[in-house]
Amino acid sequence: MRVTLIHNPAAGEHAQDVEKLLRLVRSRGHEVRYQSSKDDGWKKALDEPADLIAVAGGDGTVARVAKRVVGRGVPVAPLPSGTANNVSRALGMADRPLDELVQSWDEARRIKLDVGIATGPWGERYFLEGIGAGLFACAVPHVDRSKTIDSIDRPDARVVYALQLLKEDLARCRPVAIKAAIDGKDVSGDYVMFEALNLPYIGPNLYLAPDSAPGDGHFNLVLVGEAERERLRNTLESWQKEKPRLAVLPTHRGKRLTLQWTGFPLHMDDKIWPGGKKPAPKPPARIDVRIGDAVEFLAPPEKKKGA
Repeated sequence: MRVTLIHNPAAGEHAQDVEKLLRLVRSRGHEVRYQSSKDDGWKKALDEPADLIAVAGGDGTVARVAKRVVGRGVPVAPLPSGTANNVSRALGMADRPLDELVQSWDEARRIKLDVGIATGPWGERYFLEGIGAGLFACAVPHVDRSKTIDSIDRPDARVVYALQLLKEDLARCRPVAIKAAIDGKDVSGDYVMFEALNLPYIGPNLYLAPDSAPGDGHFNLVLVGEAERERLRNTLESWQKEKPRLAVLPTHRGKRLTLQWTGFPLHMDDKIWPGGKKPAPKPPARIDVRIGDAVEFLAPPEKKKGA
């Protein structure tokens, strides 16, 4: 196969050696074109003919690639080497060795993951993991500013530290007044966390949408008001204690979400809006969220019971 390999050289416990990755892919008889995700040319590399796009990196790199290839019909094969690896975890492959994943490409399962589309003052943007206001919109900048988390090598230790930052943010996060409706049903209220999720996992491997299934054409809207703040805190505590991570939080399944933006920070995957150099628009503004096309991912065959 012709493989385009997009690689984040900064991801993982030890940044994956480029030559080692190339040897691994070529050892299975594949023709490989390499591109670092840190170089400006990574988007152009996706326009080159390929039978498969392999992505060695974390959720951010996988999501950026997936959003660029929507509708192209070329499957994406993650080689998880990030911190949380929520996308790979949703596909049941987060703990598989890289050589096993590459070896499985010829007989891999093809699994479709929905890509969400959010339309607002910014125009139209894709998201893979989720979009929301409240807790995670507060936490993303907190994590991005942390020098400590950048100094931690081990992914599991980085996840634990990110979880600690999240708990600190939960303690001080004020509810956000949100006027919204999902598939026409009013869900307006004051929320500490308001999350429309495409995947079961978000952030530091938090299992917040257990009913989410890849490619089911729905997202799960998880709502945490003041009454559920303590329940969410207990969920974060149980994660560290390695208890079952099933969050029993108010959830609505749907295909379309509308909300009125009144100036609160909003996250789409790992990006915060308003942000960047462009000035923020004046509220209020309407935001529409819907399920768009799906991207096909490769996942290894399921392990046989007892294997």
